[in-house]
Amino acid sequence: MSQVPEALLYTKDHEWIQLHEDSTAIVGITDYAQESLGDITFVEFPLAGESFNTGDTFGVVESVKAASDLYMPLDAEVLEINDEVDAEPELLNSDPYQKGWLLKIRLTDPSQVVALLKADAYAGII
Repeated sequence: MSQVPEALLYTKDHEWIQLHEDSTAIVGITDYAQESLGDITFVEFPLAGESFNTGDTFGVVESVKAASDLYMPLDAEVLEINDEVDAEPELLNSDPYQKGWLLKIRLTDPSQVVALLKADAYAGII
């Protein structure tokens, strides 16, 4: 059974988001997503400073089984990428919620948060 931490919010596309009070957030893929992909071998990241709208593709995760697009959970600007995951993509498999985060973002419209799923709602779709 996949882990679904209560403290995070989720998208139907299997991204998680951890909100901070300063309108920044951390984004990653869920335990369910990494299990479905299998052994992750590569992550394509956006550049810091790029802006995306909700649902835009911001990168790709490749595994031995498949490649999967990554979708931005909210309108945001990329502040930072996780260089550790860039160097060691397998961190997404071993620790998707801590060391395996993908992006630090700044929300451009924090009111969009209401559209995200709470842990119990996300658990219901996986």
